[in-house]
Amino acid sequence: ALLHWLFETLGNFGFAIICLTFVVRGLMFPVAQRQFSSMAAMRAVQPKMKALQEKYKDDKPKLQQEMMELYKKEKVNPLAGCLPIFIQIPIFFALYKVLQLTIEMRHQPFVLWIKDLSAPDPMHILNLFGLLPFTPPSFLAIGVLALLLGISMYFQFKLNPAQMDPMQQQIFSIMPWMMMFIMAPFAAGLLVYWITNNCLSMAQQWWLYKRHPVLSAATAK
Repeated sequence: ALLHWLFETLGNFGFAIICLTFVVRGLMFPVAQRQFSSMAAMRAVQPKMKALQEKYKDDKPKLQQEMMELYKKEKVNPLAGCLPIFIQIPIFFALYKVLQLTIEMRHQPFVLWIKDLSAPDPMHILNLFGLLPFTPPSFLAIGVLALLLGISMYFQFKLNPAQMDPMQQQIFSIMPWMMMFIMAPFAAGLLVYWITNNCLSMAQQWWLYKRHPVLSAATAK
């Protein structure tokens, strides 16, 4: 209903999606604040966690037990950083349904080359961004929006505090480019939402780092 009202007010479905993203990020701002507070607390206990990992490196059950005791004692939640992602999953799928099933939303243009927000981005690398009459397989059709998604996600992750776990570092380094390929065949409207969300998330992170110097210093490492 909100998206439909924004569409009727603005007259452009793409701008309606962008405004919807602003509303969602605004409503989620208290969650983002709690997430950053939790991340700051997790960063503060990293030396203790590393000491436990070294002490119980040959006793995994004991390590898990001691880790849980540490989390309880320090009142931190290692999964708190995932909460904003889980909250946005229903919103993302609802937007997907709107783009695919709502008749009046089909073939709605945005700006420039985006003539249908319910269809994939037509300009991609393998057809030289629309210069060649060639349609590659969907998993290879990396369009402009998919590139912007990967780049924005990369810089968003760069703003995250430096991870001490090498496995986490590796996951965060490849995830933006994996998502670029995964999301390329999806409707352009979904990518507009995600790119806008990434940009707003970076703006929120920049502001919150001003309030959490510990995390700001960790990001620079």
